[in-house]
Amino acid sequence: MLLCLPGMVRAQGQAAPVTVPAGFTLPEGAGDRIYPQLGDAGLDVLHYDLSLTSDPRVDELSGRAVLTVTALRELAQVNLDFEGLTVTGAKIDGTPARHAQVGTKLLLRPARPVPAGATFTVTVAYRGTPPLHLDPADGLRLGWITQAGGSYVLSEPDGSHTFFPCNDVPADGATYSVHLDVPEGFVGVAGGVPGDPVTAGGRTRASFELPFEIPTYAMTVHVGRLQVVPRPGFAGVTVRDVFPRDVDDAVRSSFGSPARMLEVLSGWFGPFPYPLYGVAVVNDPQIPALETATLSTFPARAQGERVAAHEMAHQWFGDSVRLADWSDVWLNEGFATYAEQLYLEAQGEDPGALPARWYSSLRNAPARGLVARSAPQLFDTSSYLRGALALHALRGAVGDGVFREVLRTYVTRFTGRAVRTADLLDVVRDVAGQAGTDAVTPWVVGPDLPPLPPAS
Repeated sequence: MLLCLPGMVRAQGQAAPVTVPAGFTLPEGAGDRIYPQLGDAGLDVLHYDLSLTSDPRVDELSGRAVLTVTALRELAQVNLDFEGLTVTGAKIDGTPARHAQVGTKLLLRPARPVPAGATFTVTVAYRGTPPLHLDPADGLRLGWITQAGGSYVLSEPDGSHTFFPCNDVPADGATYSVHLDVPEGFVGVAGGVPGDPVTAGGRTRASFELPFEIPTYAMTVHVGRLQVVPRPGFAGVTVRDVFPRDVDDAVRSSFGSPARMLEVLSGWFGPFPYPLYGVAVVNDPQIPALETATLSTFPARAQGERVAAHEMAHQWFGDSVRLADWSDVWLNEGFATYAEQLYLEAQGEDPGALPARWYSSLRNAPARGLVARSAPQLFDTSSYLRGALALHALRGAVGDGVFREVLRTYVTRFTGRAVRTADLLDVVRDVAGQAGTDAVTPWVVGPDLPPLPPAS
């Protein structure tokens, strides 16, 4: 995600007291350091099959979610994150299951405990008006949002469970099948490879397959009077952009072909992780850009190349290589921010200018190590700029060749996996040796701000 820096922070509000029905227990959550109440450490969701029926002329949504799950321990109760919408039916392995909605949790009781290691399905039918789920720090609405005759989702960090039941932690990546049913005249688009839409009975149905593990917040849906615009691709990557039909021409023209950007970033990070890419523009100029997988979400305002490079880089760092814990979010934002530098250099920009501006911003912000200790630190200046300068320091110490090998080894080793800061440091040690470790460690550990690294 690209926010307005410096100084913008995000935080989690206090949960309201809840009453747990007899026969159910309140789960503890998966133990994320920043959002410990989210998720369940006993679940490994392998696949989400989502059927979503929407009419953006009214703020209502009905859905059917089929989750394929592996039990990581014996489960007498299955706990999912789910908020606001009303469950109309639930099954486990095809058998109706007792269920209760408690706060932001959906609790399900199987007929008998699910053994550890077993793979099973959870089917949930639901409907209603998606809830108002606000980020308390900046008032940004998260989840399924309907406005101006269109709907879209904006879910980082915890908005996905407002429109489908899920294990809403980044560590639990899964693949997706998404089936959208919208009124004729509207277009539904989701991340992933599209099938051919079918219109009948006044409705249009379209399906999308995403056979790559991504975190829940990176799944996206857009519904509206939309136009899908093909663009020139690169190295087998198909490119298409999605615009509201009434968006300003200046906004459209600011999104040119990303072929050159794909070429530059692939040269550093390795092959693009997906067979297709593009942007989906939302008719709201105020939202932040977000790295939704295969189809980054952008506000309806003209965009510069830095923002485009940032969100494209997240397809590697955040979507394909995902976080094990929100406290390590700099592994997403620092890498994506440094991608801005790599792309601008390739376009002939002064290699020292942008790092100098980053450093100036950091000197005016509280200094800290890169692992976040609280929600307000997640998307602060350090996560973005100190994270980027940690990579800049590594590059300056070991040279472009070794730096490129570090980046590519990190991506190759952890594609489809969840990472912690220690995993990156292991790659630095393995590839760049002591010189690399000595360069990057002061930036990671902190708390003091190290000297500005020299331009590469």
